[in-house]
Order: sequence, then structure tokens, then C-alpha cells
Amino acid sequence: MPASHYTVGDVMTRTAIAIGRDAPYKEIVTLMAEWKVSALPVLEGEGRVVGVVSEADLLPKEEFRLDEPRPDELAVSVKAGALRAGELMSSPAVTVHPDATLAEAARIMATRRVKRLPVVDRVGMLEGVVSRSDLLKVFLRADVEIEEEIRRSVLGESAAPAGLDVSVREGVATLRGPLADRSLVPLLARAVRAVEGVVDVRMDLGAPAGAS
Repeated sequence: MPASHYTVGDVMTRTAIAIGRDAPYKEIVTLMAEWKVSALPVLEGEGRVVGVVSEADLLPKEEFRLDEPRPDELAVSVKAGALRAGELMSSPAVTVHPDATLAEAARIMATRRVKRLPVVDRVGMLEGVVSRSDLLKVFLRADVEIEEEIRRSVLGESAAPAGLDVSVREGVATLRGPLADRSLVPLLARAVRAVEGVVDVRMDLGAPAGAS
């Protein structure tokens, strides 16, 4: 019972603000403030992503402005003395492809502890940027749109039990109707939950008429 999936390409911001290796520190800070972003891709050549400069890469300059760093903080102190993007950036960049699912992008962000990901094609050329807020866009889908997709992609499948229907309120999907085979409950719940925009799944399932 497959459900359709949005991809990163469906929600990403295509007008991505990026910088070159030689971008100076103050220009980077200014761009982040002007565009209200927490990180900028660093490009070389015709647009290949070679790194990312984030707020975390910029903060060591303030952290070590007055204090002498300890030996175990040498790597951070190097960034504290950096003046341009090529010295400040984290490389290689953590990126994602436009055909990745939103779940895959969310997993990368969580495991790598980043708020934004450059979206690149197969040769590393920048196509856009996806942020945490972009991944949440699917929860803006209208309830009626989610209902229609569940009926089509889950209940409309030949393997789905007949007589079931769905209603969606505030993103919570409720399945109702007769269901003789209770082993299908987790499968149905998983399929419905896979529909983009579903916040939670509830079951209101009874025995078929005449069943003892």
C-alpha cells in the first residue's frame, strides 16, 4: 500500500544565496543577517559546492577575541583567525539530492546537526537549499487534500480491505469501517502515516457485519 512522497525538490528554496572561497568574513556575516539564514554554501567554478560556512564556523572569532586558546582548542582557534570563506568553511559540505525524500533530508539534518542543506545535482552543482522550515511545509496541506491522497494511494489499492473510509481533521487521519483481519492494522497505519502531512493516525475499526 504505497503512499506518494514529496521530495526535497518539491519544497526546497531554489534561489539560494551562496558565496565564493574569497568572500571576506564581514560580507558573510552581512549576507546571513540580510537573508536571515544560518549558513551559506561555498561555491567554486561554475557552481560546484565545496563547503558550507555556518554561524558555528563564525563564532570562534568572538569566542577567542580576548582569551588565549588552550592547546586542545587549536582547531577552533585556527578558525578564529580565519578571514575568508575558504578558511572558515566546513568541508566537504553535507548535501542532499533533490530526489531525496523529506524523511531522508530530516535524518541527515538530525544526525549531522545542521539546520540547512545545500541541494546539489549528481555532479555537485548547487540547485537550491532546503531548511528545517522547508521540511515542515507538508504540514500545511489541507485536510481534504490529505484525505483524497489516502483514499487514492492507500484505500484505493487492491490489497486494501473494502468498506474502509478516512477522515482527516487538523492533520489527524482516522480510519473507519469493518476489518476482519486485525493483522492489517499496523500495515494500514504505516501506509497512512507515510502520506505527507499526516500528523497522527487513529483507528475506529469494527468487525464486519455477521462476524462472530
